[in-house]
Amino acid sequence: MTHETHVLTTFTAAMNSFKILSLTYKLAPLELIGKLHLDENHQQDYLGGLKIRMDLKELMFLSTCNRVEFIVNTDREVTPEFVSDLFYSINSRLTPEELASLVEKTIVYEGDAALTHLFEVSASLDSLVVGEREIITQVRKAYEFCNLLGLTGDTIRLAIKQTIETAKQVYTDTNIAKNPVSIVSLAYRQLRSLGIKNNARIVFIGAGETNSTMAKYLKKHQYANFTVFNRTLSNAEKLAKDLNGKARELSQVMEFEEGFDVLVTCTGSQNTIIDENVYRSLLAGDTQKKVIIDLALPADVDKTVISNNEVVYIDIDCLKKQAAENLLKREGEIEACKAIILQKVEEFKLLFQERKIELAFGEIPRQIKYIKETALNEVFAKEMNALNPQGKEVLDKVLSYMEKKYNALAIKTAKKVFLEEDL
Repeated sequence: MTHETHVLTTFTAAMNSFKILSLTYKLAPLELIGKLHLDENHQQDYLGGLKIRMDLKELMFLSTCNRVEFIVNTDREVTPEFVSDLFYSINSRLTPEELASLVEKTIVYEGDAALTHLFEVSASLDSLVVGEREIITQVRKAYEFCNLLGLTGDTIRLAIKQTIETAKQVYTDTNIAKNPVSIVSLAYRQLRSLGIKNNARIVFIGAGETNSTMAKYLKKHQYANFTVFNRTLSNAEKLAKDLNGKARELSQVMEFEEGFDVLVTCTGSQNTIIDENVYRSLLAGDTQKKVIIDLALPADVDKTVISNNEVVYIDIDCLKKQAAENLLKREGEIEACKAIILQKVEEFKLLFQERKIELAFGEIPRQIKYIKETALNEVFAKEMNALNPQGKEVLDKVLSYMEKKYNALAIKTAKKVFLEEDL
C-alpha cells in the first residue's frame, strides 16, 4: 500500500462520522422545506437538546430560502428512522405524510462526499442561481452561530475553514460569478453604461421589492435625487425615507411638475400605468432624451410612449434574455470550479490527518513541561539552589529552548511517519 493510499484509507475511516443531511429545492417544494426552518431564537431552544438526544458529536444547521442542511459528526448510522426522528424533533407538528415526504426527499452524504457537497454548496454550484455569492456568507454565519451555541467541534471547524477558502478561490479563479444574472443588477449596469450623472432626477413608480432593490443600487453609487410614487402612500414614504427623497401617492402623478431624467417603474398592475398623457405630464415640458427602466410584468409603460418619444427603453424581456445568456456562461465555468473543489478536497485530507496527529500528540508538551519542572524542583533541586540567579536564568532558557524544539520535532516526526512513509 502506498502512502497516498494509506492517507486516503485513514482519511476515509476518520471522516466516516462526517455526514450531511441535505434537503433542497431540487427534490422538495419550498413550502415543505420551510417546515424545518428555524430562526436563531428557535435554534437556541432546539439544537442543543437535539445534539444530545440524537447522540451527535457536532452539529451545524444551515437554512436558506431554498434549502436546509444538517452538518453532523456522529458514529450513528443515518437511516430513514434516524432522519425521521431528527426532523420530528425539529417540528413535532409535522403530519405523518409530511414527515415521510421530507425523509424521502433528503439526500445523505458521508465522508469525502459530504465534504465535496459542502464545498459545492458554498461555491454556489448547488444554488438555484449558479454563481450567487450570498450562500458563502450564509454558510459562514450559520457556522459562527452554531459555534457560539457550543454545537460544533474540531472536525466541523476544519471543514468550514476549508469550505470558505475553497469558495473564495472558486470566485477568484473562475468566472462563475462574473456575469450578472439578477434582473435588477443588469438593469443598473445598463443604466450606468449610459453615463447618467449622479444628480439625475430619478422617479420611481411603485415601492415594492424590485424597485427597493434598484433604489439600494442607486443610493450606494451616490445618486441622491429621488421621488417615489405608490398607490399606498405609507409604502412610498418608507422607501423615500431610505433614499432621503420625496413620497407621493400614485393618484397625484399628473400633478408632478419637477420633471425627471430616469423613470424606474415596477407595479403589480395588469394594465399600463404610464400612457402618453401621464408621460407628457411627468416630462413637465422637458424635451431632452429620457431613460425608462420598466421592470414590471406585464409592462407598466404603454408602447406608444416608446414609439412617440425619444427614450432609452430598458424592459424586462431584454433583461431576461441577457440574464439567460449570462447564466449559460456561468454554467460553462462549472467544470473549472469542480476541478478546484477536487483539489481542495485532497488538500483537506492531509490537513485533517495532520490535525488528528497534533491532537493525538497534544499530551507530549504537557508531559515534557512536567519532566522539566520535576528535574528543576525535585531531582536537581540541590544543584539548582547552588546556582546564582544568572546561572538559573541561563539554564532555564536552555531547557525552554530544548523543550520547544523537542515538541516541534516530535510532531514533525509523527507527521512524517504517518503521512509520508509507505506501509
